[in-house]
Amino acid sequence: MIEVGIGAGAESMSQQYGPQAVTEFSELLENHKEAANCKVSMGVLSEAMAKDKKIPRSAQDQFAASSFQKAIEAQKKGLFDEEIAPLTVKWTDPKTDEEKEITVSKDDGVREGITAESLGKIRPAFSKDGSIHAGNASQISDGAAAVLLMKRSKAQQLGQKIIGKFIQGSVVGVPPLLMGVGPAAAIPVVLEKTGLNTDEVDIWEINEAFASQCLFCINELGIDIKKVNPKGGAIAFGHPLGVTGARQVSTLLTELRRTGKHIGVTSMCVGTGMGMAAVWVA
Repeated sequence: MIEVGIGAGAESMSQQYGPQAVTEFSELLENHKEAANCKVSMGVLSEAMAKDKKIPRSAQDQFAASSFQKAIEAQKKGLFDEEIAPLTVKWTDPKTDEEKEITVSKDDGVREGITAESLGKIRPAFSKDGSIHAGNASQISDGAAAVLLMKRSKAQQLGQKIIGKFIQGSVVGVPPLLMGVGPAAAIPVVLEKTGLNTDEVDIWEINEAFASQCLFCINELGIDIKKVNPKGGAIAFGHPLGVTGARQVSTLLTELRRTGKHIGVTSMCVGTGMGMAAVWVA
């Protein structure tokens, strides 16, 4: 339909996050139960989902620790370098109030030395006997990402190097209180559209909004967990909401090329009860 398009997003969750990010709700929302459910905090409903689906805290902490460990290893090996454009910015040191010029060239939420045992000491965030906490949920991060898409004929005409192709996408609805299961609903739809089965996918980039929801989707779909987020995910380096879609595509295509693999899938849950998935080929 178009010759050239850019899919880009930016988000500053440190400035705009949680209930204060939406200042006004229409009273009409309360007229419909499912619409009213859209206002429930994602942490609260993910906690309820973890209990409902019987996903223990120990499994969540193990998954989260693995995300940090994979991201640290990938960072040290420079595996993110080619997909990040360094930015030189003015920064005020919070300890000294001194303004400095620094170059930001890597995600700075990734922490070294995180283990399931160290995460086990953090107290639950949403209920006293809960399983979700700051260490097994995605971070509050700022960021930006962009993807450039062209018709193959236009890319060839302009002499652009083709690094991958978009095959097919799917968007589905799920109950708002179960929004975290979005990938488990969207992935089978896009696989059916493309005639693929789960074994044929080389790399999965599935959003880690919470360890609980990502684990549920992996288990529900019977995916090989070793193929999921091989360089870590949002638990380790954050999930700025407007950024994750493009960031996943960038990470996926870079890793497919590096490892000589072929087929990848990106997928995420979306607040208010949606899931999206897409198939990409290196």
